[in-house]
Amino acid sequence: MLFGIAWDTSGNWAFTTSIFPILLQGLIVTIKATVLGFFVAAVLGLILAALKGSRFRLISWPARFVTEFIRDTPLLVQLFFLYYVLPEYGIVLPAFMTGALALGLQYSAYTSEVYRAGIESVARGQIEAARALDLTPLRTFSFIVVPQAIPRIIPALGNYLVSIMKDVPLLSVVSVLEMLNVAKIIGDRTFNYLIPLSMVGGLYLVMTLVASAAIRYLDTRLPKRGIPLR
Repeated sequence: MLFGIAWDTSGNWAFTTSIFPILLQGLIVTIKATVLGFFVAAVLGLILAALKGSRFRLISWPARFVTEFIRDTPLLVQLFFLYYVLPEYGIVLPAFMTGALALGLQYSAYTSEVYRAGIESVARGQIEAARALDLTPLRTFSFIVVPQAIPRIIPALGNYLVSIMKDVPLLSVVSVLEMLNVAKIIGDRTFNYLIPLSMVGGLYLVMTLVASAAIRYLDTRLPKRGIPLR
């Protein structure tokens, strides 16, 4: 018995249908962690890209150091640090929030480079025209550069979305009941690993195909000249 349900593993079909609702609960956790982790990576990555592009070295150099440090250290080390070390300093986060934050921090280093490439692809004349119109650097970045850069980097950002989704199972090391961890628990209790793990693989395949299709749709729909703000 697991999660209040007794399973008969003698019939594969009956076993499959009995564990499917439980795996769906893990699927919801997986999707939530993916969305939250990607949101953190997208926002923090943009901030890091802006800081690294600053003309002031006191701003750009620390941002570059932080990016390299995050990118060159394993995700598991960062996850353990957030989960086990921060509580020693009075910062206690739930396991799910810790895992999503770790995913976001890790991938923010990669998305910052994607943003940088998109920002550099914007014609220099656009920025010079904004300066001629006496726009502040913040308004120029927010309303001129970013709307033109984002449509050009949608495929690259989408690749990292899929990568984050496939890295969510690592959160099981801090007891997050995402989909793979649920499947492992089912296998431990029933001594039947083939069916739950196969179902997890199938669900991941469906999620990645849906995400890839959504990315391709956005890539074809967003105007390459820039997102209209009005």
